[in-house]
Amino acid sequence: MYLGRVQPTPLEGVSINDGPLIWCKLEFLNPSGSTKDRIARFILEKAFREKRVQPGTLVVEASSGSTSIAMALVSAQLGLRFTAVMPEGVSAERTMMIRGYGGNIVLTPKADGIRGALAEVERLGQGENTFLPRQFENLDNALAHRMGTAREVIDQVPGGNVAAVVSGVGTGGTLVGLYDGMRDAGCTVLPVLAKPVTREAVGDLECCSFSARIPGVIDDISKIFSPARVPGLEIIEIQDHAAIHMTRELIRRGFPVGPSSGLNFCAAEEIARRLDGPVVTVFPDRMERYFTTELFAPYR
Repeated sequence: MYLGRVQPTPLEGVSINDGPLIWCKLEFLNPSGSTKDRIARFILEKAFREKRVQPGTLVVEASSGSTSIAMALVSAQLGLRFTAVMPEGVSAERTMMIRGYGGNIVLTPKADGIRGALAEVERLGQGENTFLPRQFENLDNALAHRMGTAREVIDQVPGGNVAAVVSGVGTGGTLVGLYDGMRDAGCTVLPVLAKPVTREAVGDLECCSFSARIPGVIDDISKIFSPARVPGLEIIEIQDHAAIHMTRELIRRGFPVGPSSGLNFCAAEEIARRLDGPVVTVFPDRMERYFTTELFAPYR
């Protein structure tokens, strides 16, 4: 049974505490609740057309959550089998959603992180009638956003012009695809990477690294994204506790989002104060998959 394509999601102007107006793509309104529906639909439909998959084919992907949920949804619609490979410790909500769509889950050691999950995908992918989307290296990931998300943004932003696009980077497909699509439309757009950091005093030193508190934003994994791929890239570091606080503020204002949305919005506010022109970012996923995480700890 085919249930149709991902429909265009709304773009909404958001300002917090009299800050600058930011145009936010509400990707949490996609069918499975995240922007990853776009790449799952695009990659699997293309594979179906090219007869690389057929009903009964096993799709195997490494993902800490949203891509696996989206792949499980689209696989269910297309009659495919799906196995998600994820590091131990992902929230129970995510695993329940995947299983609810009929997907299987393989957990790898938490200490091995996403790299351990990627290695297990390659092992499982050696079986017959198996398809590996390989979201971290598949250029169709970025193309889905270039052909879809970016065109929707251009159609919806007043005047059709964008000065900057802001996104965290996991696979890199969102930032690369939006940048390319906006350039296609004639925009002179500044690409901005929102980077979550944790700073802890260690003696006289200050250590800075990507934060595990912001799921889906990963360092040095993507083969789609590189600074050279998006000329003029600006990197804005956001304290992970500030991203969590902003996420809670967005939820209180009626946007049911996850931590990466708070991260993106914090970085978008910073760049918007310095630019003359519309700044666009993405609210990538819904809050429900984070009920048992730190994000909702104050409400339990």
